[in-house]
Amino acid sequence: MIRHVVLFRFRDGVDWSDPRAVDAEAATAAHPAHIPEILAWEHGRNRNSRATAYDFALIGTFADLSAVERYLAHPDHRDGVARWREIATWVVVDITVEEGVPA
Repeated sequence: MIRHVVLFRFRDGVDWSDPRAVDAEAATAAHPAHIPEILAWEHGRNRNSRATAYDFALIGTFADLSAVERYLAHPDHRDGVARWREIATWVVVDITVEEGVPA
């Protein structure tokens, strides 16, 4: 299994009062309804005020790297990328996890 972890940081001048941020968050929340490769999906806004913190995170679980690749190419994901690209930068890591090991 693969955990796909993405951390988003808003561009200067963008925060949660920006409707584009709320729109990007909603698009991210809706991915599991449109992308069958997603086995589990968690996302949320940052709740701490440290300067090094990111603004939003998502954690997706996929069967394998091939499933991640199909997710990345899916039109719904590409739409979400376009929404986030307008307002944020991000970092990504895909890690292998053993089945049955808690997240």
